[in-house]
Amino acid sequence: MKQFEVNFDGLVGPTHNYAGLSFGNVASLSNANANSSPKQAAKQGLQKMKALHDMGMIQGVLAPQERPDIFTLRRLGFTGSDARVLEQAAAQAPEVFQACCSASSMWTANAATVSPSADTANGKVHFTPANLTNKFHRSLEPEVTGRILKGTFADEKYFDHHTHLPDNEHFGDEGAANHTRLCTDYGHAGVEMFVYGRYAFDGSKPAPKKYPARQTFEACQAIARLHGLSEENVVYVQQNPDVIDQGVFHNDVISVGNQNVLFYHEQAFLNTDAAFAEIQQKFGDHKLHFVRVDSADVSVQEAVKTYLFNTQILTLPNGEMAIIAPTECEESESVNRYLSNLVTQDTPIKQVHYFDVKQSMRNGGGPACLRLRVAMTESEVSAVNQNTLINDEQFARLNAWVDKHYRDALNVNDLRDPQLLVESRTALDELTQLLKIGSVYPFQQD
Repeated sequence: MKQFEVNFDGLVGPTHNYAGLSFGNVASLSNANANSSPKQAAKQGLQKMKALHDMGMIQGVLAPQERPDIFTLRRLGFTGSDARVLEQAAAQAPEVFQACCSASSMWTANAATVSPSADTANGKVHFTPANLTNKFHRSLEPEVTGRILKGTFADEKYFDHHTHLPDNEHFGDEGAANHTRLCTDYGHAGVEMFVYGRYAFDGSKPAPKKYPARQTFEACQAIARLHGLSEENVVYVQQNPDVIDQGVFHNDVISVGNQNVLFYHEQAFLNTDAAFAEIQQKFGDHKLHFVRVDSADVSVQEAVKTYLFNTQILTLPNGEMAIIAPTECEESESVNRYLSNLVTQDTPIKQVHYFDVKQSMRNGGGPACLRLRVAMTESEVSAVNQNTLINDEQFARLNAWVDKHYRDALNVNDLRDPQLLVESRTALDELTQLLKIGSVYPFQQD
């Protein structure tokens, strides 16, 4: 039976904005309060999805969250009509209000951790939404994320869904952004590599000093247990605390893997040699390519600026691997030179494709942030809600939907406009019908 890795990209929401909410994310902070273009952002994301579909990949889409999050604002004591809630929150607690307007759910690499059926004890694909406890604005996402995932992967014969981990930083979990799976092919048991920034229950262990370590060792262990993974196919690797303090807030900003390739910066991990020896031992006799980028070739600062490692590595239908990179990598002299040389080396990576995702990059996320990877068998792909898969017809429908509902420009001050909330809810209600994912938003359930 054929095996596939399907990329499910997050659709940028109609209130896409730059609020600069993410301490530790250099790009997010540097673009705070700039004007955004929700329409352009959504179209850039859709164009990337369609391009991957045209390359022969199976490509899916995940719905965005509703923002502003009126449900949370009401939980925090703001009352009256929706318009009154917006007015009160913006005037009385502007920082809280902006957090409840975050556009960050488009980065579905943080949506969940996924383990394919080849790795799990019960032979099903497992999903655990990330609790994202380190940032208030992101901690609002997991419940709706869980509903969207269940609407996308509904067949209980093939898919298992777990509740997100407890909402406490001891079990801080950032999803697939700190999880990489290495394998010979997608259908055989692989090595699931969980990357953590700190130990929650042992303060004597190494940890960053400037920026927070968002993922804990204990959270990684909990997800491995929930997914029924065996010790033989799990490796826990600590991220280098010094590199977190340089603005590398997730592992996918400093390394990315695909099948038998791990592409990483030399400063990415703590105790690299020991970690890689364990990975190789569990991987067996098969060839593993550890593709290292030295600081002399690309500095950590340039890697963060261009999101060199927040690229996608895909296995194309012809068996070659390709890197999907943002145009910022092409525009950087050192990164462009490195990637041009990489495709000539003795690794499976033979192509580089550049995409303009500047609306996402300015908010602190590259191409890999926009997608959740799900390895599946042919039967499992058939069991997915087919309305969430991109083809020519669905691409055209979603593009028309964006044209109909999205604003060309948005400033953070526009977020208090009650009419924007009406526009957004109208759009999202129509989207759930296009994707046939059910009533996933609080305003639909109310």
